[in-house]
Amino acid sequence: MTNPPEIFDRVLLRKRRRKAVHTIETVDYLLKYAHEDIVDRLSVIMREFPIVLNLGAHHGDLTNRLKDLSTITDVFSLDSVFEMVEKNSTLGINGDEELLPFAAECLDLVVSSLSLQFVNDLPGTLLQIRQCLKADGAFVAALLGGESLTELRHVFLMAEEELYGGASPRVAPFADVRDMGHLLQRAGFALPVTDRDVLKVRFNSATHLMKELQAMGASNVLSNRSRIHNSKALFKRVDELYAEYYSDDDGRVYASFELIYLMGWAPHPDQQKPLRPGSGAVNLKDVFGK
Repeated sequence: MTNPPEIFDRVLLRKRRRKAVHTIETVDYLLKYAHEDIVDRLSVIMREFPIVLNLGAHHGDLTNRLKDLSTITDVFSLDSVFEMVEKNSTLGINGDEELLPFAAECLDLVVSSLSLQFVNDLPGTLLQIRQCLKADGAFVAALLGGESLTELRHVFLMAEEELYGGASPRVAPFADVRDMGHLLQRAGFALPVTDRDVLKVRFNSATHLMKELQAMGASNVLSNRSRIHNSKALFKRVDELYAEYYSDDDGRVYASFELIYLMGWAPHPDQQKPLRPGSGAVNLKDVFGK
């Protein structure tokens, strides 16, 4: 079996997230938006989840929200950065999202918020999550999608072409919502559901945007990123181009963040099954007319 390509430098990712431990709470608006949606989805599921894993727990906001749900008993928080684990108010595990330290069929629910977009082997990680779930256990996640930061990608390409005659990778190639549905099925999840939301967040400048990404611990960690020191001229030109192409009437700029939501279940004999093609009792022509 071939190893998956190393798209992300996960050693560098942990290093940058470790630096962000003290700043992430000042720029956690994307996390809180995703957490609210995840909790809303769980709140309408009328069943108990005794043992829950928060995978990629960050600074503990989602852990605290999960503990407030009456359907959840115990929450375990796993993060690849020990200092993030310490911020969680439940039993914490310092581990790797790509190598889950759990026995088969031991969890009732796995949630993950804005963490899985940085794993190199996403199909393998989804398979491990499904194997950790008990029969009829649930998986709910949010991750950044491919339309995130398209504006920043665009202006960096233009600026580097203009100044250097070529461009290096700056923004990660995150997954497409359709791809995620296929990956859930490939990992063996039953009743897979995917949907998306696009947020536009405003900033004073492109420099302000990049500083907030750094404070989140989410700046460029691509393995094939350029190792050449970036010049002040490059960032000045990026600021200018960003303001030219992606500013509002008040002069502030905006950035897009695509959030892809996933939900699937570990198979169980009592789950609903799709009907056999052609087994319907009503002809659609009778419903919609000719």
